[in-house]
Amino acid sequence: MTTKTLPKSKNFLGIDKKYSSYSNSEIVIISAPYEKTVSYGTGTKHGPKAILEASHYVEFYDEETNREICFEKGIATLPPLYFGKESAKKSLDKIYKNVKQNLENGKFVVTLGGEHTISQAPIKAHFEHFENLSILQFDAHSDLRDTYEGTKYSHACVMARVAEFSTNIVQIGIRAQDKSEAEFIKKNKIKTFYAHDIHKSRSWMKQALKNLNENVYITFDVDAFDPSFLPATGTPEPGGLFWYETLDFVKLVAKEKNLVGFDVVELAPSKAHPASDFIAAKLVYKILNYVFV
Repeated sequence: MTTKTLPKSKNFLGIDKKYSSYSNSEIVIISAPYEKTVSYGTGTKHGPKAILEASHYVEFYDEETNREICFEKGIATLPPLYFGKESAKKSLDKIYKNVKQNLENGKFVVTLGGEHTISQAPIKAHFEHFENLSILQFDAHSDLRDTYEGTKYSHACVMARVAEFSTNIVQIGIRAQDKSEAEFIKKNKIKTFYAHDIHKSRSWMKQALKNLNENVYITFDVDAFDPSFLPATGTPEPGGLFWYETLDFVKLVAKEKNLVGFDVVELAPSKAHPASDFIAAKLVYKILNYVFV
């Protein structure tokens, strides 16, 4: 594992070396530009770079928490992982090993994708590192198919792979799944908060919180957001989440639980919708501000 970091011109937020060197940073950002099984739109491999570039326009000061967390904790951005023609298994193993090593080094790890397939690797690393871990999934899709289009390593199967080692999963914003996934949820007692129920009442937040263990890892597929708000994603679905209801819940989780890591995936940058890149970058920074309050 390298401790080399990206320079100010390419790192998250565009911050000086004093606040972005590996040794001076409590937070590490790993870019995993992996894309091999997208179904509808393409371009998720460009997501991590787009988030980093857009982050240069995110304000350092967070008015809600009254802090500049990047200067208090330091954020080191590692060079993007390279996958080439590696198999899905080898690619995921590379991500897993990088996340695992950084956790062992005492870092708070943020992983940027790439398609959602990548998330099983950082989730596994965190699951092994932290006891009593819940996985909090923001998503439009259940991603619980056993196989999809001939592979177990599809973005549509990521949570089924996670469920092989932990079914302590809470899903938020789901509004697209097939019958087998609905049956899987019932059989394995996955706690799923469907978008149509969320939009009827805000009491879902307290209910979802009750189903989370002490330690929580967030996997955030940006298609959880409504496409009118964030359209640049591979498989958009109407009826999604919006900014403040999402942040209110993340803030509640961070306050009541121990948020130990997260990933943001499935941004497919589009020149027609540059605001999506900024929203994803802002989301990363907002979550970090909530974590360290």
